[in-house]
Amino acid sequence: MIAVTGAMGHIGNILVRELLARGEEVRTIIPPSEDTIPLEGLRVEKVEGDIRDVDSLTRAFNGADVVYHLAGIISILPGKTRLLHQVNVMGTRNVVQACLGSSVRRLVYTSSIHAFVEPPHGTAIDEMTPIDPDRVIGEYARSKAQATLEVLNGIKNGLDAVMVFPSGVMGPSDFRLSEMGQLIVDFVRGKLKMYVDGAYDFVDVRDVAQGHILACEKGPVGEGYILSNARVTVRDLLSILEETTSIRAPSFKAPLWLAQFAARFTPLYCALTKARPRVTTYSLYTLTANCLISNEKARRQLGYSPRPIAESIEDSIKWFKEAGRL
Repeated sequence: MIAVTGAMGHIGNILVRELLARGEEVRTIIPPSEDTIPLEGLRVEKVEGDIRDVDSLTRAFNGADVVYHLAGIISILPGKTRLLHQVNVMGTRNVVQACLGSSVRRLVYTSSIHAFVEPPHGTAIDEMTPIDPDRVIGEYARSKAQATLEVLNGIKNGLDAVMVFPSGVMGPSDFRLSEMGQLIVDFVRGKLKMYVDGAYDFVDVRDVAQGHILACEKGPVGEGYILSNARVTVRDLLSILEETTSIRAPSFKAPLWLAQFAARFTPLYCALTKARPRVTTYSLYTLTANCLISNEKARRQLGYSPRPIAESIEDSIKWFKEAGRL
């Protein structure tokens, strides 16, 4: 029996599908009142549980051999410190405690590339890069660094666990419309009129899910694996979208200073209109930060092999159309 938290998320629902395809028996941990559309039609056991309630986790993990912990909050807006700490940090502490207090053989924890301290430009981020909550940028990164330390503390107390660190995820079955999914949908709908220069490392959600399984099967206790793909500039990303859709990409590149000025008003705008943020101070920082990321360890030790990003974009658009989102 394999238990999965965060099964309704982008990585989570793909992971569940991969596990089912391998003939595994899967139990999903569903928070109260959670929308389960991403699991519709899948033969999974659904058990109510909340990662903020350790007792509910202990009951949910009963009889599970492996736990994949993916549940968490992602936020590119400021002002979410308390929620991020409750869910990402304390929730992970509860998962660790529940695993230690039950018959769970192995925990696979989904951290983030943002948990690592960013080195200077030109220096690659790898698994030897420090994890220090006091030296990362942003509330989300801080919470993921703290949560990763909770898992490492659990390992010191006898927990068998491995960790994975995905970069920017994209791909099909994006039911909740991730940040990259929103960008793709906006592009196809002709809503992108300009862009900001920058780059990031993007990886297919299906490769990340496979990386989770490989880490579970092959990773020694205490090891961590970066699940990334390749650095892609915003201009190249738009070019791939243009080539895939035959829709003309925006040609106007907004100056960074102008985008940074506009981003100051994003929290207020989103609060008033309930719209999703497109450009925030944190997202602009991410596009200009060091995104030279090495996945050599995962390739060498796990056999991890991500697909071309153009394939991910093409399959994303196909899925959005089939799902009636476009």
